[in-house]
Amino acid sequence: MKAAVLTGIRRMEVREVPDPKIEKDTDVLLKIEKVGVCGSDVHYFETGRIGSQVVRFPFIVGHECAATVAAVGKAVRQVKVGDEVVVEPAVPCHQCDQCNRGRENTCFHMRFLGTPGQGDGCLSEFIVMPEECCLPTSGRISIEQGVLCEPLAIGVYAVKQAHLWPAADVAILGTGPIGLSCMVAAQAEGVGACYLTEKIDERVETARKGGATWVGNPLKEDVVAAILERQPLGMDVAFECAGQQETIDQGIELLKPGGKLMLVGIPREDRVSFAIDKIRRKEITIINIRRQNRCTERAIDLVASGQIKPDFMVTHRFKLDTVQEAFELVAAYRDGVVKAMVEM
Repeated sequence: MKAAVLTGIRRMEVREVPDPKIEKDTDVLLKIEKVGVCGSDVHYFETGRIGSQVVRFPFIVGHECAATVAAVGKAVRQVKVGDEVVVEPAVPCHQCDQCNRGRENTCFHMRFLGTPGQGDGCLSEFIVMPEECCLPTSGRISIEQGVLCEPLAIGVYAVKQAHLWPAADVAILGTGPIGLSCMVAAQAEGVGACYLTEKIDERVETARKGGATWVGNPLKEDVVAAILERQPLGMDVAFECAGQQETIDQGIELLKPGGKLMLVGIPREDRVSFAIDKIRRKEITIINIRRQNRCTERAIDLVASGQIKPDFMVTHRFKLDTVQEAFELVAAYRDGVVKAMVEM
């Protein structure tokens, strides 16, 4: 089969690789239909690592995908050949301390698609996944919407962890796919004002079209002052989705006393800092978000019901043989890209 293989820093090649095979009775062979290019995939493309997770080349990246069931193991009951599914990329062990506490997203023995040391990704024609990771859509959503349910689930989880309430005012710093996922998930919960910040003009317009209350570009104005002019008491929750020191600082400035800073973005640096005087005096709660613990099915339901309409996030589409171009586009934030989709 064909696969898009990361062969070095900033080098993607389409290669022939061995076909995956069903080995366990609970395995499902999946024909990958479309794959979304995620920011974490681009981290591996640009630097070959995310923190301690270091790529050994060649390596297949990718974890946002929707697929058609091609074959099933003898014990599989929830899906059948021909079903369209959203692929849950996390495979927890269900036995460790974290899994037993309902924290499968921090499982000590996690295997995650397209993660060094854990498993190859989904930028290939076929993959094999456990039945539990194959979430049938029953035709309720499109293939592209299915792909979007993976990043959307992170937004749903972030909103869940923030314990939002109706009429809460939120700020979202960074309007890439994760920031926009937080926005639409928050809107589905009935929040009050939803303020966003973004440096790329085309993404500013995308966020506005997606229903943001207000969007500002920090390269053109003081976004903190602009938001506080409209919301003098500050924000109840700030979702930091850019992984930048600048946006962390802005989030702290925007929060009212007792507010919550949700760290959703992945910084490229090994360390970030906080203005301790400000977070102490405001008694700010800081919450880290790790992937999408048990929220993918919820994301599917929200899209299927029409409560969330994520299609506006897809800005670019590519064929498999132009995957290098797709990664270069996303890495450089060119042409207002939000979500690039690769058709397998």
